[in-house]
Amino acid sequence: MSSLAAAEPDVTTFTSTVKRIDDRDVVLDETYFYPEGGGQPADRGLLGGTEVVDVQSVDGEIRHTLADGPTVAVGDSITGHIDPDFRTYCKRAHTASHALYGATRRICEDIDYGGFDIGAESVRLDLETSTTIDDDRLIELERLVNRVVWDSLSVTWDERPREETLADDTVATTTIDAIANQETIRVVEIDGWDTAVCGGTHVSNTSEIGPITVLGRSNPGEGLTRIEFAVGPTAIERRAQTHAVTRRASAALDVPPTELDAAVDRILDERDTLSDRVDDLEEQVISARLSDLEDATVSHDGRTWLAGSVPSTDANALAEFAGQLADQAADVVALVGAEGTYLAVASSCAIAAADVVDNATATFGGGGGGDARVAQAGGLDADPEAVVDFLRAGAQLDA
Repeated sequence: MSSLAAAEPDVTTFTSTVKRIDDRDVVLDETYFYPEGGGQPADRGLLGGTEVVDVQSVDGEIRHTLADGPTVAVGDSITGHIDPDFRTYCKRAHTASHALYGATRRICEDIDYGGFDIGAESVRLDLETSTTIDDDRLIELERLVNRVVWDSLSVTWDERPREETLADDTVATTTIDAIANQETIRVVEIDGWDTAVCGGTHVSNTSEIGPITVLGRSNPGEGLTRIEFAVGPTAIERRAQTHAVTRRASAALDVPPTELDAAVDRILDERDTLSDRVDDLEEQVISARLSDLEDATVSHDGRTWLAGSVPSTDANALAEFAGQLADQAADVVALVGAEGTYLAVASSCAIAAADVVDNATATFGGGGGGDARVAQAGGLDADPEAVVDFLRAGAQLDA
């Protein structure tokens, strides 16, 4: 026995006869409760006044699991009340997924169905396609699917011969296992837009879906693209949130919402220009500081050491400057960042830069690494001048 829900999705109250009872599981002579399957959750509701907590199709029969043991016996007549709000949500969400799939077939190459699931707040549609679904395509998908809603296209379903249906390239098919050994296959069609094998509940016109909001995309597995979208209250709320953010950004930048992208591009260009200027100024300041330090080298066992602090928090920049100076101003160059947490050492002699860094971190904490030529450390817990004094002492190393 199969559920009558897909054939008559608007029926939410019915009377049937109890066929079998197994603890809290009840099997009816016929039912309009939709069993979980195909990405659609089981219907909610009451059976004989008791809450239905699950509905599953097992071994060719529909089992209704009740919250408590049933108060009826086999052969009794029983009334079922399906939660109309949840049924409506599932109908809208399921038809929306077909509308969205139809939209993807219009903008993607070699598209194929990869999976589907209706959640409490959102719906996911998995696709197999070689087309990269970027932000522009997501926006186009949302535009297309909402246009389908506005165009009020009729939605119909019928049973079609198996071989004929599978041979029709215009019909989107689910996994072959799901329709194995069936002489006829149920097909749902959105007039002129999408045709697909499906056993779920649907609205009879796309206008019943309401607004659809695409929430995002991800890659759940190799070759799969997942599109997440919402219908109903969640879709409306997300759209309102996006509109609010857009309006606030528009007001802050003093431009119309339609000019936000150009304003953001301009700000990013200005930021990059300022960042380059800051880098140039920092390099000039460091260079000036290094000129002073070159006259303050010390000597240990015939090796010259240049150690000092410079106004920089960029460990890589410190290492680059140290490397340049090690070839020009001293055998060993050790530069400490302005805040004392970064250290860069370069050596052009037998003293390994990595050994200098290891000794410094052993004394002041932190960690680092490198090789004989250049090494870096971060996380030192000390005043910059304390680190500089330690490095200038040079007593911790033998040349």
